[in-house]
Amino acid sequence: MARIRVSPRRGAADAVAVLGQQIKAARVARRWTASELAERIGVDRRTVAAIEAGDPAVSIGNAFNAADIVGVPLFGAEDRAELARLRREGRDRLALLPTRVDKPRKKVEPDDDF
Repeated sequence: MARIRVSPRRGAADAVAVLGQQIKAARVARRWTASELAERIGVDRRTVAAIEAGDPAVSIGNAFNAADIVGVPLFGAEDRAELARLRREGRDRLALLPTRVDKPRKKVEPDDDF
């Protein structure tokens, strides 16, 4: 099945662009070529170029793999232990929520004509 191209909202487009810029800056600081980063994350060099260009069609997994390998902090976590802590906290918080959400039913007002 063909991919459906969805235009990202402004905030999402900005976030993808910022992440791409951070990944490129970290890659260059490590003196890695785009091909070297691509090899390390198991993708084609063109995928790295798309990540760094802020292309929203790139999979989030590939973008996060690139960020992790070059050392870009994700979600404000400076190290993997902190990111793991955030993951546990999120899991615990979600465990407190209902498993599903139903739309509220319309309240039936009593008829005053009786």
